[in-house]
Amino acid sequence: MKEIYDILREFRKRRGQSLALATLVQVVGSSYRRPGARMLVCEDGNIVGSLSAGCLEKEVALRARDVLQNGDPILLGFDTRRRFGCAGKIDILVERVSEEFLAELAMNIDARRACRVITTFKGRECGSRVLRSDYGCERERKLLQEIHPPVRLFIFGDGPDNTPFHALGNLLGWQMTCVADANAISIEPDEWTVAIVKSHNYGRDFVSLLKLLPLNLRYVGLIGPRKRRDQLLNELLELGVTINAGFFAPAGLDLGAETPEEIALAVIAEMQCVFRKASARSLRERKMPIHPAKEFGQPRLPDECQILAQ
Repeated sequence: MKEIYDILREFRKRRGQSLALATLVQVVGSSYRRPGARMLVCEDGNIVGSLSAGCLEKEVALRARDVLQNGDPILLGFDTRRRFGCAGKIDILVERVSEEFLAELAMNIDARRACRVITTFKGRECGSRVLRSDYGCERERKLLQEIHPPVRLFIFGDGPDNTPFHALGNLLGWQMTCVADANAISIEPDEWTVAIVKSHNYGRDFVSLLKLLPLNLRYVGLIGPRKRRDQLLNELLELGVTINAGFFAPAGLDLGAETPEEIALAVIAEMQCVFRKASARSLRERKMPIHPAKEFGQPRLPDECQILAQ
């Protein structure tokens, strides 16, 4: 999803310019990226986003020049079993993207509203648009993708151990906010808001949890030992605060973390597991494909792509 935010950031710099949007619309077999991966190609050759591990981008960018010149979308097919390291076939739609589409998408993201984007890649009127109502039953092939706002992480507590949290969060395209005083901030929660409490001070941690837990966020993490967690929870329960399933303490996956960087990695990884509803076990132990086929009509946050066909 980060590439969507990067594409919109580049679009804001290049309003009025012709831009091509390449979208991975269909995969048969194995592929490094899944349907919904997107890449922006600018008139000067600059690209934002990716469609593979770097194998296809240059070729797609070259073909995008023709699209920018004549305005006609093209559907590119790549057999990665013969030329590249993946065992599959992929289709990529390249279109001269409309400014209205990117502007509407940016407006929804800025307002922290999820929206659905439908990309038609065969038949009439190939291209991408924001879906404002239910799709019909046309015969054209379509990709339906849910686009959501970036994850917003509030870090309660200051100190040098905030730096790796910011570095990892920025790498993922998350919005990071450091909160030194829990009483000085008002949070309007949504499905993509999470928090970590790490002031390393009992009183400040108590005040932070008192503010956060009633919000019913999908993830509120507390850094510290279990004994300290139990003391905090006992006091909070005495005040009538409800502890829901979104409270993680001690926060983080069991990575054997010791340094601030390792601890931040363990916590960010646990948040990612919550959003993706993943197990965090080794892929070596997984018996099913890495990317299971998604069932129609069962959306899954934070992002979901479906292939629709008659």
